[in-house]
Amino acid sequence: MRFTEHFTDSVCDGDSIACRVACYDITAHIVRDDCSDEPDQRQDGFWPSLCKDAPGFIGPGPNHRQRFAEALERAEAIMEAWRRDEWFYCGIVLSVSLEGVTLDTHAASLWGIEANYPGSDNVYLTAVATELLPDAVNAGRAAARRVCAALKSTGARIP
Repeated sequence: MRFTEHFTDSVCDGDSIACRVACYDITAHIVRDDCSDEPDQRQDGFWPSLCKDAPGFIGPGPNHRQRFAEALERAEAIMEAWRRDEWFYCGIVLSVSLEGVTLDTHAASLWGIEANYPGSDNVYLTAVATELLPDAVNAGRAAARRVCAALKSTGARIP
């Protein structure tokens, strides 16, 4: 079970990939995360530190001041790219359909993922979508069972 399509190295809100698992059509969508927290508010240790008790501690060892300076420069570049809207946090949301009928628009998801992160090729976006596939298929099966049960309760004949 996996996606044969892949998200590109530059994605936008609404981009999607699709695959078929058994009789279900699964679509993975990029959905922009609506949390406006900046990266340093979301991630403990985003900013490097020379304090051993602080998140982001660079650690002792040779060239620790040089490693600190490089890490600080990288963190500043990442923040600047985020402020310029060059990358964003998103969710990977999977929907599932059967014979053209959408069974669940939000069958599985994972949020707080970096899209277009500096230096990244977005390969992990497809990996996350693939990891969510079993949950989406299970949600599709459950939805199909509910539809069948509802139809049976009305006396409808189901082939």
